[in-house]
Amino acid sequence: MSLTRRTLLTAGSVGLVVAQAQAETAQAENAPTPVASDNKLRIAMPAFASDPFFPADGAGDKGIDMDLARGIAAELGVEPVFDRSAVTFDGMVKQLMSGQADIAIGKLSRTLRRGRSILYSRPYAMLHQGLLANRLNLARIAQGKPPEQIIRDFSGDLGVIEGSSFATYAATTFPHAQLHRFAGWDMVVDAIRSGTIDMAYRDDFEIKKLMVDDPSMTVVARSITLTDKVDTIAIGVRPDNPHLAAFVDLYLDLARGQQVLNTDEIIARYRLGSKA
Repeated sequence: MSLTRRTLLTAGSVGLVVAQAQAETAQAENAPTPVASDNKLRIAMPAFASDPFFPADGAGDKGIDMDLARGIAAELGVEPVFDRSAVTFDGMVKQLMSGQADIAIGKLSRTLRRGRSILYSRPYAMLHQGLLANRLNLARIAQGKPPEQIIRDFSGDLGVIEGSSFATYAATTFPHAQLHRFAGWDMVVDAIRSGTIDMAYRDDFEIKKLMVDDPSMTVVARSITLTDKVDTIAIGVRPDNPHLAAFVDLYLDLARGQQVLNTDEIIARYRLGSKA
């Protein structure tokens, strides 16, 4: 029996649908992806700890930044591979610049200098900048004036962590200060205790966290929050991968609900973790 016109049209339509589906499948398989073809997301993170963001290398996988890194990798459908070789925050930036890492997650501050070399996500945490001042030294410098009056023209000894964003900020925020660079925060705090430096410059979260860990610090030091200066924390992305940078932003918007953590929220999480 001969085929009818309707049968031929139906068969042709089915064939067209199948062909379109095959073409779409092939196109999806060949579409560019945000990560390399080895199905791994190479994540730079410092070797040291910064609770509650990330633990020291080999000390576990808990923390705000650890959760972010694993979440991004899961949504990309790839394996997260952590590189904990960086000994400074700038060290992570160098890994992105050289192509050794795809993203850097490790309480990484956004700065204009770094922004010339890498891509940044939008911030997922926003802190204020702060100072930790030796009480005796501050009283000597202030000579009865409110500390706020001497901060902007401060010309004393200021401690920062080498390779941190605050080592960069200091040149413009405190251009008259005598800058002292230290290898780590513990060394900066020791210098405040001994009075070797007058003030230390870091974000207000780390300063408040110090007071939580060691209440005796209030005897020798006081904290000062610079309410007009912010420290925005974001994810760094290698400069040649804007697709990945856009995906990270999308992840922060959709999976994280555009949440931007503040100091009080992070301190609360830190206190909770300390009691665990």
